[in-house]
Amino acid sequence: MLTALSQRTKPTGPVGNSLTTGQLPRFSEIYVLVGAAVVSALLLLLIGFNVVGWLVLTAIFYLIALGLLSLVVENRRKATDRIVRGLVTIAFLLALIPLVSTLSTVIIQGAGELSWSFITQTGASTFDPDTLEVKQTPGALQAIVGTLIITGIAALISIPIGLFTSIYLVEYALPKQWLARTVTFLVDVMTGIPSIVAGLFAFSLFSILVGPKAFSGFSAAVALSVLMIPTVVRACEEMLRLVPGDLREASYALGVSKFATIVKIVLPTAIAGLITGIMLAIARVIGETAPIFLAASFTDNFNSNAFDGPMQTLPVLAYTGYAFPGSDIPASNASAWGAALLLVILVVILNLIARVIAKIFAPKGAR
Repeated sequence: MLTALSQRTKPTGPVGNSLTTGQLPRFSEIYVLVGAAVVSALLLLLIGFNVVGWLVLTAIFYLIALGLLSLVVENRRKATDRIVRGLVTIAFLLALIPLVSTLSTVIIQGAGELSWSFITQTGASTFDPDTLEVKQTPGALQAIVGTLIITGIAALISIPIGLFTSIYLVEYALPKQWLARTVTFLVDVMTGIPSIVAGLFAFSLFSILVGPKAFSGFSAAVALSVLMIPTVVRACEEMLRLVPGDLREASYALGVSKFATIVKIVLPTAIAGLITGIMLAIARVIGETAPIFLAASFTDNFNSNAFDGPMQTLPVLAYTGYAFPGSDIPASNASAWGAALLLVILVVILNLIARVIAKIFAPKGAR
């Protein structure tokens, strides 16, 4: 009986092949892309070849050909799906172009300048009395130290304020409470503040407290903290809201206090996302130039005292190398590219450290 039923339900002939009919071949999209590239190249060779025009025409021909081919062989729904996927892929590739172009330019231009001496020595200008020449010695030690000090102080100011604010908004504040709405509104406003305004605020504040031209690394750190606090608040708030409410309720059911629940349950559960958000905030401010230029000015001298005198940072060194080059203009430009590459490497290192820390402190089940 089972054999008879299996024979009756087993598809035969054209019915068995109905699932595979009406579909384009597996690599049809690649074939269509290659064909579109060839056709667009041949067309442009007749009127003048251009790389940008070739890419644009290839994308247009690819979408049109793939849509028509899918419409004829498959159906309208699949044709629409293939066209939309093609548009999404093209948009993704367009988004990658500036990123790849920027990184490749910085690496190519800065790799020749990056060396151990460039990292470990302070940039300076020396006068040779024999040749009456002013030689510029490339170096970024003062900028590296200044970047780490200013960003570190800004992080020490911003992380506790941002983290505690996000804990208040998620764990303590009521949705319609006036204070919670006010804090949320102010955070939204601070998120859109231009960086130059933060620099002007810090410069004006310390000019009133200390005196005119009160340039210091601490003043720059205050300016960066104004930019960093709202980013930390938003990132940490979203991570804390992702913690399941069941964990909190289970903790309360066991008689654990709210404070202990936050410290021992909520924060350890969200630690990976919190660290990632904080590192994103640090990466967002570490490359700022305008507020540091206004609040800490710039100098080629080594200064590790954040409370006295101007300080140099890597983004400011990259900016001044082009905006205010020394007597040796090529050397100043090369130092600017080297500082830019160092800044990119520093951001990558910080992100790697954040991932390692997040993996170490994340709950065992989330690793």
